[in-house]
Amino acid sequence: MLKINKQDALDYHSQSPAGKIEVVPTKPVSTQLDLALAYSPGVAEPCLAIAQNPDDVYKYTAKGNLVAVISNGTAVLGLGNIGPAASKPVMEGKGVLFKKFAGIDCFDIEIDATDPDEFIRIVKALEPTFGGINLEDIKAPECFRIETELREKMNIPLMHDDQHGTAIISSAALLNALEVVGKRIDEIKLVVSGAGAAAISCLRLYLALGLKLENVVVFDKDGIINPQRTDLAPLQMQFATQRPISTLAEAMEGADVFLGLSAAGVLPAGLLLRMADNPIVFALANPTPEISYELALATRPDLIMATGRSDHPNQVNNVLGFPYIFRGALDVRATEINEAMKLAAVRALSDLAKEPVPDMVNRAYGDNTLAFGRTYLIPKPLDPRLITTVSPAVAKAAMESGSARYNIEDWTAYEDELRARLGVNQKLMNRITSAARANPKRVVFAEADNYKILKAAQILFDEGIALPILLGNRKKLETIAQANNLGLEGCQIIDILEEEAKREEYANLLYQKRQRRGITLYEGRRLLRERNYYGSMMLETGEADAFITGLTKDYGKSIIPSLQAIGVEEGVKRVASMYIIQHKKGPFFFADTTVNIDPTAEEMVDIIGLTAEAVRFFDAEPRVAVISYSNFGSNPGELPDKSRRATELAKKRYPDLILDGEMQANTALNPQLLREQYPFSELADKGGANTLIFPNVISGNIAYKVLQEIGGAEVIGPVLMGMRKPVHILQLGASVREIVNMASIAVVDAQQSQNSRGL
Repeated sequence: MLKINKQDALDYHSQSPAGKIEVVPTKPVSTQLDLALAYSPGVAEPCLAIAQNPDDVYKYTAKGNLVAVISNGTAVLGLGNIGPAASKPVMEGKGVLFKKFAGIDCFDIEIDATDPDEFIRIVKALEPTFGGINLEDIKAPECFRIETELREKMNIPLMHDDQHGTAIISSAALLNALEVVGKRIDEIKLVVSGAGAAAISCLRLYLALGLKLENVVVFDKDGIINPQRTDLAPLQMQFATQRPISTLAEAMEGADVFLGLSAAGVLPAGLLLRMADNPIVFALANPTPEISYELALATRPDLIMATGRSDHPNQVNNVLGFPYIFRGALDVRATEINEAMKLAAVRALSDLAKEPVPDMVNRAYGDNTLAFGRTYLIPKPLDPRLITTVSPAVAKAAMESGSARYNIEDWTAYEDELRARLGVNQKLMNRITSAARANPKRVVFAEADNYKILKAAQILFDEGIALPILLGNRKKLETIAQANNLGLEGCQIIDILEEEAKREEYANLLYQKRQRRGITLYEGRRLLRERNYYGSMMLETGEADAFITGLTKDYGKSIIPSLQAIGVEEGVKRVASMYIIQHKKGPFFFADTTVNIDPTAEEMVDIIGLTAEAVRFFDAEPRVAVISYSNFGSNPGELPDKSRRATELAKKRYPDLILDGEMQANTALNPQLLREQYPFSELADKGGANTLIFPNVISGNIAYKVLQEIGGAEVIGPVLMGMRKPVHILQLGASVREIVNMASIAVVDAQQSQNSRGL
């Protein structure tokens, strides 16, 4: 599990603007006409249209893509009844997940009402505003009544995710676990620890899948649920057992499945020995399960286990469900989320786990063995296929069950729309970071006497992304760390001025490599007193796996030591750099932006090849446009001629690459313009370009910096391409987040570099 620093969490939420969400206009509002159309008098027209035809609210407003995340704060995570205001960070976070994973906009609403009748009245009154309602963190048993009555009274999709999210994901896992061990759901014996909202919803869905009620035994903190209990809600008493059982030990005798939604450590290891062959244990208490994964497997090697934790196989994570379920429900304007839609989500998740796992998912989790079986029962949260698998299944079920008010007819077009809504960029860095965590590497930082580097190093170590090696004066580093409350216990610190023997060794190696390139042994000894040379030689000799520098020096001065000490990849004539532009329209890749000042057409071809390979590294298919101020010869000049020549040469060298040019940037990025004006272009029917090759460093550098500062894009890079080993040069003055991102890329770069060399 990730180690979260308290101050980091507070800083994350408090940095300006406070919180995690904001409202962004989706239409231009810069002129008097824009304002008149957006508000008075133009807004009257859609108002009148909706008054005449209420369904037009989906046509003229954001209702169809807007969900309310609503809570009264009575059961927040593991924090209990902390009240509505204190629950707001959680509800904002849920809204972020909706947006990130399904492109759904959210408002979080915290209601100061614990009386169910008042809560129901308030939520019902919000129906005209939203396309769907996600109830969150409401305590049992009130949550059962609240959800039931609201579903009856409202005509938009509504779901209490604490109940149904876990039920849907665990149902998919259970079906697949039973398939693996060759058991039928209508024959199994199930023991449940916990009788809250999630547990009861799981049981109700399991019954719908075929579980027999007489084979269920449920315990809560006060003991077994049986007919003698008088302290429980009717929904809980539905699962009262008639069997002569009073203890968990008795219930576990011959049980096939244990479901835990209760508290840490409530399942003694010895009770696993009482279970049937090939037992299934879902220990879902978070963050500490009812029994630890390691102890359970040691006790019963034939066990199949799932938890709520990301550091063990078979994580039951609600993010596999709620974004995609609401996405499908919203897209057909469903009046509810009914049992058929939930079961469709279960089946979709179950079936997806049996499909071959894409390479990008394997890389994200650093596991090439992912395949349907005991340790892979449900898809991984970063699987990009979830939105195009679960959402269509839910939408179809809504249509077939009669709850849809809009029918989707072209399912292929719908899947394309889902991909466009989300954008691969939403998960790009998630996959890179997850892949890095799976096999962290040694990353040496040349400029460790800088707060940003030290803070990034702490994050990288705490999150298990990298093993930082810090070059700098030990006392100075420790002083900076102490002044900023940074823990560097997991980082190796090297003061290179104290490493006389190692410097001599490196100087001799550098002299041997560069003695015919102007470097004497004396010069080598002098250079090895510089951290950029020392760090480069650590990487060259295998004492580090990646090298990062450039925070405080310009790019040219930072890259020269690595070029001299390490050199370029075999077959590569020159290095180049690429920036990743993360934008709501998807990731874009810009090259060359820092290295080659004014490349020739032939040199641009080399850059095109390096960039295409780098784009594939980030699990995207390169669609390349060679940029100019001209569109296919519309303007004469030396620069358009160079771009045109580079395109012609590149097409010959890389015949399978989607590539065209020369063209203006807006043309390359606007598929409609391409289809209308330049239908002959290979990019016209491919959705436009995602990779832009600039004719010189001036244009590329200006473009990414403008997008970074005023274009609302997150910029990652520069990614150095063509080096023989993983070297990356930071942007001057990079932020801590940018350093962490670059280090994550460097780790995955090192993983693949070592794999290619068979290490």
